[in-house]
Order: sequence, then C-alpha cells, then structure tokens
Amino acid sequence: QVQLVESGGGSVQAGGSLRLSCAASGRSSSSYAMGWFRQAPGKEREFVTTISRGGGYTYYTDSVKGRFTISRDNAKSTVYLQMNSLKPEDTAVYYCAAKYIVIGGTKAYEYDYWGQGTQVTVSS
Repeated sequence: QVQLVESGGGSVQAGGSLRLSCAASGRSSSSYAMGWFRQAPGKEREFVTTISRGGGYTYYTDSVKGRFTISRDNAKSTVYLQMNSLKPEDTAVYYCAAKYIVIGGTKAYEYDYWGQGTQVTVSS
C-alpha cells in the first residue's frame, strides 16, 4: 500500500506558475505509475497527466500540453507537476494518484491510491 500527500497549491494570477508535489510513502512507492487529476466545482474529476514507473513515459491531456510538466524523483519518492502559463480554467482541486503498474492510464478508476488533494486557484 502507498500513501500520497500533495502540497504546493495556492492562488495565482493568470499567466503565473505553481509547482505541485506529491510525496509517496509506503511499500515500494517507486514501483507505481503516477497520475495527476483535477476536479473543478460541479464537474467530474478529469485526467491531467501521467508518468510511468521509471519516468521515461509521460502523457498529457491536450489542454495542458506545453504548459504543464510532470516529473518524478524516485530517490525522494516524490512526483512533481510544474504548471506554467496558468489560466482561470485550470482552477480546481488537484489530486495525485498511484497504480502498481509500469504505465498508468487516463481514467480515474484505473488508479488504486489517491491523495487528499490540493487547491489551485487562478484569477484573471
């Protein structure tokens, strides 16, 4: 089992940047594919990005390509989400998720473990 704790959320103006972190603890946390999802008020949770177990494969939803970057440091058991050129529509609670697999998918139900979420608010 793995425990996930997100941090780094906050409020920024449009065009600004934030870096989210997801600290993993527990059994073999580096053996998990990781993903970031987000949920805006009144909307379903949506996929943002995923990174493979070893970090060599990443995939992004179209709306964040070129603006967001996912990375991981397995020595620190931490996954990062660098978010640049933020837009008001990026406002949401951001969740880190993990699945014991080499490459994760884009559906929330595919992930087994979730963090508590961190709020990101982008003002215009």
